Amino acid sequence: MNKIKFLAILAIAAFSNIANAQSSATASATATIVTPISITNTADMSFGMIAVNGSAGTVILSSDGGTIESGVTLQTGALSTPAKAAGFDVAGTANYGYSITIPTGDVTLTNPLNSSTMTISRFTSSLVGGKSTLNDLGKSSFTVGGTLNVAAGQVAGVYKNDKAITVTVNYN
Repeated sequence: MNKIKFLAILAIAAFSNIANAQSSATASATATIVTPISITNTADMSFGMIAVNGSAGTVILSSDGGTIESGVTLQTGALSTPAKAAGFDVAGTANYGYSITIPTGDVTLTNPLNSSTMTISRFTSSLVGGKSTLNDLGKSSFTVGGTLNVAAGQVAGVYKNDKAITVTVNYN
């Protein structure tokens, strides 16, 4: 009988250890719905009217609209077109952070009358580190500049981009 009692106690102990080997926990779930972020072009990029001085040159258009020319001359006066950076408005959920992606490669400008080309390179933005935060109304804006590369014998005419200058926004 002691042997049976001992086996019964041993079986109860074994089952109680198995029961204690399980444990449970619970979790909650949440979801946050945000207003879709959007971007709108408010101003196109313009390098203004440029005179070629017989050598290759550049026009650096900063994101604040300022210019630095080298080897070429920007024209001023009543008939000239002022240089200006591209402008963009962003809308979304108030006080949320966002980042932008600007072109990293060259964008080609072509004169449709004679197929001459120039390139825009080294794009810059007015956002420090390419990031910002939407205001209390869910609004923000920024500008984009770049460097126009002009050839020594660049043919006169109006040059336009073949491919869009694409700027993308995303929530951080």
